[in-house]
Amino acid sequence: QVHLVESGGGLVQAGGSLRLSCAASARTFMNSPMGWLRQAPGKEREFVAGISWNGYSTYYGDSVKGRFTISRDYAENTLYLQMNDLKPEDTAVYYCAACADTSVIVPVSLGDFASWGQGTQVTVSS
Repeated sequence: QVHLVESGGGLVQAGGSLRLSCAASARTFMNSPMGWLRQAPGKEREFVAGISWNGYSTYYGDSVKGRFTISRDYAENTLYLQMNDLKPEDTAVYYCAACADTSVIVPVSLGDFASWGQGTQVTVSS
């Protein structure tokens, strides 16, 4: 069973930064491409970023490209999302997600993920 726990959300002013963390079991972390999704109030869940199981390849949604960076720490079994230059439209619940499809090298869309955590709220004030 995949167990993902997000942390690091909060309230920040526009232009500020936050770093989200996701703790995963060693089995999930070592073998799975992973990523981040988000869902704003009244909107559908959307893809934010994906990373290959070995960390060598990454992919970003257009709305966050150049501002967000996804990374993974194998010593800590933790996935990160560094978010810079935050905008009010980044306000959402952010979910850590894991991919179970062995044919996926790096997740690039919502449909690549099979499991996700409970989410952490990010609120950006203008």
